[in-house]
Amino acid sequence: MSSLFDFQDEDGGVQYQEFPFAAEPRKGNSLGRLLCLKGRDTHDGSWNYYALAWKEALPVNATLMKGLTFVSYNHYDYGNIWHGLSSLVPFVAWHRAHRCGDSSFPDRWVLYHWGELRLGMGLWLQTLTEAIFGGGAPLRVEGFEGLGEDQPVCFEKVVVTRHNEGGMSRERRIETYDLMRCKARVHCNVSLGRRPTDDRGVPVIGMTLFLRTGARSFRNESAVIKVFREECGKVDGCRIQVAYSNNLTFCEQVKLMSSTDILVSPHGAQLTNMFLMDKNSSVMEFFPKGWLKVAGVGQFVYHWIASWSGMNHRGAWRDPDGNNCPFPEDDRRCMSVFKDGTIGVNETHFSQWAQSVLGEMKARKLEDAKMTANGNNFEHVPKTCHCG
Repeated sequence: MSSLFDFQDEDGGVQYQEFPFAAEPRKGNSLGRLLCLKGRDTHDGSWNYYALAWKEALPVNATLMKGLTFVSYNHYDYGNIWHGLSSLVPFVAWHRAHRCGDSSFPDRWVLYHWGELRLGMGLWLQTLTEAIFGGGAPLRVEGFEGLGEDQPVCFEKVVVTRHNEGGMSRERRIETYDLMRCKARVHCNVSLGRRPTDDRGVPVIGMTLFLRTGARSFRNESAVIKVFREECGKVDGCRIQVAYSNNLTFCEQVKLMSSTDILVSPHGAQLTNMFLMDKNSSVMEFFPKGWLKVAGVGQFVYHWIASWSGMNHRGAWRDPDGNNCPFPEDDRRCMSVFKDGTIGVNETHFSQWAQSVLGEMKARKLEDAKMTANGNNFEHVPKTCHCG
């Protein structure tokens, strides 16, 4: 499909292809033709094909699938929650741009990874998708079951995205993440209203240590927890939680993030959950030794998500100590050594860093409370899910 141009409905909007496309003919337009696929190979994408055909002249052995189909075609893995979220965002953006109308809910999804058909999503991504598009109804991922190997499938209407969030403006991304956050909270029965205060009327600051096991875990968790617990204890209204990303359901993660103002976590997919926090919440990220030199731009993905979802990434701490690499430390081969490293602790730095982030969060919370007391309707979390 690289020979066909993508379209955008609005300035800074999502890039997508639509078949048939009803607008005025232009270069790359399908000219009213339907998209047809013969693409069910799950191991070799070179055996998967597409073609365009007039509805009145479909192949004699073709099956026409009614309704709206979403086709995701990219190099991201639908089992990894950050990769999966990146592949989901453009469809949510298209849905939002069409005001979440009845005609913007898909009847089915077709998923391609490196050109190979995928038959499902990871549970986290599947649940989020069902919350947004299905009201909790089961997700239908098309596998073309029951069709002959040489039998093509054509779609009455299909939206294809190939570039994830590429080309979207920050404003449009924030609008999309707002909708996803809201839909996830509704699905999990989490309040959309203002955060609580304690019994003295002091705004509550939720600090969460979201920990990992194995690669990129803290070598001395108890020391890290002690530092942040002590600093939280010095701030009026601060409440600390310690949780592990590998033993929480989707809704447990939504509830945890909705009560989190400051997220403290190692670099890893669990940080994807940050978009579920209230906007203007803060993120503190930690890395093992070696990542800055050899990990490439992928190490900055949570800086990006923070910006796109309206969060404040408050920097990263990179452990100077860890496993030694037999090659020069800027050699790409060292990534195989560093990628599964663990993270140490610098109690002095962590303490000072926590004080700074907590101080700024307290000041913001007090300012929010003051504005509310003065009659201003100042809310970081909407009371309903806005669309379009």
